[in-house]
Amino acid sequence: MKTIALLRGINVGGNRKVPMADLREVFESAGCTQVATYIQSGNVIFAPPTKRAKNLHERLEAAIAERFGFPVPLVLRDGNELSAIATRNPFLKRGSEADRLHVGFLRDPPRLSGPLTFPLGPGEAVEHIGQDIFLHLPAGVAKTKLTNTLFDRTFQTICTVRNWRTVLALRDMAAET
Repeated sequence: MKTIALLRGINVGGNRKVPMADLREVFESAGCTQVATYIQSGNVIFAPPTKRAKNLHERLEAAIAERFGFPVPLVLRDGNELSAIATRNPFLKRGSEADRLHVGFLRDPPRLSGPLTFPLGPGEAVEHIGQDIFLHLPAGVAKTKLTNTLFDRTFQTICTVRNWRTVLALRDMAAET
């Protein structure tokens, strides 16, 4: 079973540059195999090491920080989880266009202390299911007030967001043998 690492906040606006070839080397040095990357925004598909898979998340974050000189939060999902996400997106059933859909991936189970309220723009919608946040953003991710930082505070864990096309591409790559 392949795993997907979703790195947050790299190669955005020329900041926190991480070359994908170097990133693949970090994962291979950590014992991962079949390592591939998808686009420049920090998506790594890999087969995890069979030994010492426990604490893989922490080991990868430490190796990335050591290699590139800055911390990079990451979220892990396996191929089965990505397949489930692709089938349970509530906005697909409502006929939303794919280019308006995004998924926020929470690193840990959320710790919630009250009802969820978000600063929604025109036509925006949010559905939280488990460790995933489904977003309908008609004006796009750049124009919304729904940010990683807002989700970090609300769910008390790290969040990183991907557009729907990327989610589907990662699901397909994880299914390849």
